[in-house]
Amino acid sequence: MNSKPVIQLRDLCKTYHSGEVEVHAVRGVSLDILKGEFVAIMGSSGSGKSTMMNMIGALDRPTGGQYLLDGVDVATLNRDALAKVRNEKIGFVFQGFNLLSRTTALENVEMPMLYNSGRIRAQERHAQASKALNLVGLGSRSGHHPNQLSGGQQQRVAIARALVNQPTILLADEPTGNLDTQTSIEIMGVFQTLNDQGITIVMVTHELDVARFTKRMIVLRDGRVVTDEPVQPRSQADVELGKLKVAQEAVQLH
Repeated sequence: MNSKPVIQLRDLCKTYHSGEVEVHAVRGVSLDILKGEFVAIMGSSGSGKSTMMNMIGALDRPTGGQYLLDGVDVATLNRDALAKVRNEKIGFVFQGFNLLSRTTALENVEMPMLYNSGRIRAQERHAQASKALNLVGLGSRSGHHPNQLSGGQQQRVAIARALVNQPTILLADEPTGNLDTQTSIEIMGVFQTLNDQGITIVMVTHELDVARFTKRMIVLRDGRVVTDEPVQPRSQADVELGKLKVAQEAVQLH
């Protein structure tokens, strides 16, 4: 893992106004996330974890403090520059798969490339999307529509879509929230494999069992960091289980 921070938060704050009431969603958070880390952000409802994730993803601006992404102060970027950062540096995976129902898995994965600043030919788009689907073990399902895929397979398509522009950071907001336990293990195996390949992953979750698949756990309460510590290593059998499931399914699909 590289020791260079890709995400630097300095006294980060976010305050919302509801009428005359101020809601302090994030209160002075300072932390670094290094290149190649796999971090879980945890906390109860209202703890500020989703608000902080939105600011890390440049979907929302802080009302105080500083956010540096790869050394660049995000506050200095205009709307177009922020959109470029989101599309090229950051991949997003959400609890809802957000797939287009009338398009194939391959076409869903191609979607982010349509918004690239440089024009990408159709043949190159197909090749990159196929490569991303292969990374998550769904290469042979590229022609299937979402209603022909299981929940776990749909989430893998969503992960492939997040990867297709080769981002350096993957942000996942409750990515196993709509999945059963076994499928959640398989999806976490996908994330572990991607992290092993050097992708920095930041994941919001309220499930301790899911967070244990990561390498660092940050817990928020009332908008503040209350704990930030390495995750206790899982047994080697547990660590490999998700990866094994992904590999087995990839073999079966072929």
